[in-house]
Formats: sequence, C-alpha cells, structure tokens
Amino acid sequence: MGFTRGVKRPIEMLCKRLNTPVNCSHSYSTSLVYRKMSCTKFSVNKPMDTSNYSNPIHGIGIFFTRNYSSKASAPEQMNLIKQLRERTSAPIKDVKSALIACDWDIESAQKELRKKGVVIASKKSSRIAAEGLLALAQKKEKAVVVELNCESDFVARNEIFQYMALSLAKSALLLEGSKQSSCTMLVGPECLEDLKMNLDHPKLNGEKTVQNAITELAAMMGENVRLGGAFTMFVPSYGVLSTYLHQSPQPGVGRIAGLLSLEVEDQNAPRDVIQRVGSEIAMHVVAAKPLFLVKEDVSSDALGHEREILKSQAESTGKSQMAIDKMVEGRLRKYFEEVVLMEQKFVVDDTLNIKTLLNNVSKEVGSAVKIGNYLRMEVGERLRRLEASSKTESLAEAA
Repeated sequence: MGFTRGVKRPIEMLCKRLNTPVNCSHSYSTSLVYRKMSCTKFSVNKPMDTSNYSNPIHGIGIFFTRNYSSKASAPEQMNLIKQLRERTSAPIKDVKSALIACDWDIESAQKELRKKGVVIASKKSSRIAAEGLLALAQKKEKAVVVELNCESDFVARNEIFQYMALSLAKSALLLEGSKQSSCTMLVGPECLEDLKMNLDHPKLNGEKTVQNAITELAAMMGENVRLGGAFTMFVPSYGVLSTYLHQSPQPGVGRIAGLLSLEVEDQNAPRDVIQRVGSEIAMHVVAAKPLFLVKEDVSSDALGHEREILKSQAESTGKSQMAIDKMVEGRLRKYFEEVVLMEQKFVVDDTLNIKTLLNNVSKEVGSAVKIGNYLRMEVGERLRRLEASSKTESLAEAA
C-alpha cells in the first residue's frame, strides 16, 4: 500500500503532461508500454484513460516509443539522407527537412532543395564575399586568371568550388581578345556572366550560363558566391609566358597569382632556360609585390609625394641642406628598390637585382631578354581596395 501511495503522484503528473498538445511538423503516435502488461496506444493530443487499471503500477518501469508515419524505415531514411546529401552538398538539416516534407521522395526533395537554394542564394548576395580562390588557365600565347569569391575559407576548400573556379578560367580562356604584344586586359564580371559553360561534375553538370552556375553553387554552399572578375595576359609568338600560384590546394588554383611575359629578341633562343627564369621571376612578383615595372613608370605625383615625406623626415635631423638633399636621394633609391620590379633584389638570390638577372640570362641564351609585362593578383584585394576607398569617402563627407 505504501508503495502505491509513493508512486501515485508521479503517475498523475505524467498523465497531465501527456494531455498537453505537442506541436510538431511530423505525424507520429506515442505508445505507453508497461512491462509484463499489454501495450496501450493513445493519441498524444488526448488524455490517457487509466480507469481500466485498478493497479496501474503493476509493472516495473515505463518507456515511450514514437513512430513516424512514413513508409520508409529508419535505415532507408538514413540512406536517402546520405544519397541526397551526396547529390546536392546541401546542409544535412535542409536535406532531412526536404525529404520529410516530400514524404521521403528523393527526386521531389532534390527539386525542392534547388528551388529553396536559389531563393536563399539571392538573399545572401548582398553579404561580403572576400574569400575564395584564383583559377589559372593558359596556353602558349595567352593566360587568364579568374577570381571566384565566397564568404569563408571553408567553402574555398570545397572541391566543387574549386571545380567551378577552374571551369570559369577555362571558359574565359576561350574568349577572343586583343593579341597585342605583352598586353594585359581587365575582364569585368559582366563580360563573363552570360558566357555558357559545359559542366561535367556529379553535383553540377550540363550547359549553364556562368551566372546560373554560380547561383546554383551558392545554393549548394549556403554562402554568397560571386564572380570577382578576371585578367587576361597575351604574349607575342616569340615571347614566353610564365605563371606562379601561391597557396595552391591543387594545380590551377591558389590565393595569389603571379603572371609574367618575357620577350626574346632571337626566336631560336633556348626556351627552357628562359621559361625557368620566367617562373622564378613570377614567384618573385608574388613575394615582393612590385608596384611598377621600371623607374620611369613611377608617376610624378607619386614621386613628388614620396620626396616630400622623405624631405620632412630628413629635415627633422637638423643637418645641413646639402646633407638633407643627399639623404633624400639615398632614400629615394631605397624606395625604387622596394616598389620597382627591375630594381628589386631577387628573392632567390639577393646578391642580384632583377635587372642584373635578366642581363645574365641574355648572355646565357645569346639573345636580349626583357620583361614585357607582369601581373600580381590576390584574393579579395580588389574588394578590399574598394572598401577602403568607400571608407575614405565617408570620412571626407563626415569632415
């Protein structure tokens, strides 16, 4: 008798809880099971009738089982979730929700995910995407670097994202353009958006425009994915095109790219030596970040601004005007060594500068070799410059 009074209150509380409606998007029933007794099944929204049990505590322990009203068994459900996840790369939470909403019909769920993903991608298009990758594609006389941006480095490491970046570069390489000597051209995103691509990836395939393919990729990744534009470099038939990719997770993609065109006076000069040196200078461009090719390229405004700063620094020493002038000229030479490619010390061998290196190569191959053009490109660099520019304008307006 004491045992019955001791457990009566918890059972009453349990029944009250079962009377409370449970809101859930899935239809299920709840079974109350007493060991050594038969099972009684009741609706979760209706109170339990215990009048038939003179001693409802006859059994030892109570437990509940919830059964989803789906035709698919639990192992089948897990298999469908896995299959749809592999097909779409969508987040597992979205995959499961789509399957439940479509009564575990995988084809219908895939369509729903695509529709939902496109809407979500359009909503996320305003978010900043400064991460991503550069993709490089080249042939003998032409190279293209395309920037594909996303919000996080995690997405940039995804193999579908990398496949898309490489596909974009290969498609951009097919575009016609100027074939002038050592010409470098900026290709804006708007020039590539309507370009058609033939994709051959298990999760991203068929003929699509660049814009549609990127929207579909954004839906898969769950982030804002955007095309950051491209650069194209041409070299003449007697030139050599050299490239280098830094922080490269696989061939053809990386975070920083260096492109370099070398022009050779004698078309019969050995190309292997020139190609090797070109690759080393392209790597140097990535590491040293030159702003100009030769001293003559430094604008008078930039030079005048730098000279004023150096003069002000020298005058603070209190030395004579002659000494100040010498200090300014000496520091200007140092400035040229920092920002002008031909004056920079070679990163592979700091006993040489780039100008001396090219002179040595010219003697080795028996023909004059010179740099026609160069390009250094880094992920998010253009976006960061635009952001810095807009901040400067805002501060100016506030002042």
